[in-house]
Amino acid sequence: MIPYFFLLVGSGVLLFIAANQIVRGIIFIARYLQWQEFVIAFFVMAIASSIPNLFVGISSALHGIPELSFGDVMGNSVIDLTLVMALAGIIGKHMSVPSNTVQVSSLITSVVAVLPILLIMDGSLGRGDAAVLLFVFFFYSFWLFSKRKTHPEIFNHHPAEEQPVKNFKRFFFMISQIAGGVFLMFLSAEGVVRAAKYFADSFELPIPLIGILVIGMGSALPELYFGIAAARRGRYRVVLGEMMGSVIVISTFVLGVVALIEPIVISDFSPFAIARVFLVVSALFFFLFVRSDRKVTLGEASILLALYVIFVLTEIFRHAILPFIGLTP
Repeated sequence: MIPYFFLLVGSGVLLFIAANQIVRGIIFIARYLQWQEFVIAFFVMAIASSIPNLFVGISSALHGIPELSFGDVMGNSVIDLTLVMALAGIIGKHMSVPSNTVQVSSLITSVVAVLPILLIMDGSLGRGDAAVLLFVFFFYSFWLFSKRKTHPEIFNHHPAEEQPVKNFKRFFFMISQIAGGVFLMFLSAEGVVRAAKYFADSFELPIPLIGILVIGMGSALPELYFGIAAARRGRYRVVLGEMMGSVIVISTFVLGVVALIEPIVISDFSPFAIARVFLVVSALFFFLFVRSDRKVTLGEASILLALYVIFVLTEIFRHAILPFIGLTP
């Protein structure tokens, strides 16, 4: 048991380090190439922060337990819509979101977050459902890219970075750093999946529950890190763009790829019961708070934080405390 514990913790730490390495490399490249803030927030950062979910999903599908990925995506989405938004809102105090593109995206994010739940109501997320999810991802990406001219700001621009010759060598170094991060991501995802499967078998825990509580939190760390960093700089549109983009990427592209490799079959929905409810409630609250006065207030951020805490405590009570005292949930 102890070796698998260290494997899980070590792989989780390595997953975060690899994701952080990829994020740092992409941020430098974005500055060097003077990419638009819009492109970074909605595309590059969202996709980069979803790489842990993708690798865990692919590895779980290859191991024949794609439901681990489904739990990971549900847990990650709840964390993004509550904890990430809450901490960014508390740091930003009054997080203003005046952009019409962000407002429309908030509606799309809320709908897409619950879309996998609707598609799997028949007990299976098959390859036909995967095609639907991938279509939604590419359609949303095309729509969002068409709005790029409304966001001309350069991401985190610094005059010192207007020296292409001086930074040329570092540019290629960062590309190699990203490649190394992807390799580390593959190794760490494999370790996470193997350890999760061991603990699920040993403690007779539902594999989706481990995905929801443990893997979901670990894979959400890049969004949490980037969201707090951007909120400190007052880049609220970047916070929302990355967070909403991440929810959409993992709910459509990641699950779509996983379901193409191995259809996700759920015969017992009880491990997902609490997460499904909280995901729907989180999506609703997120949409209402972003739309109300086009800002997320400190009070609204506190409500989202409380919602996340209640979610975790409810999951632990139902799946750990009740069985411990001899009560079947």
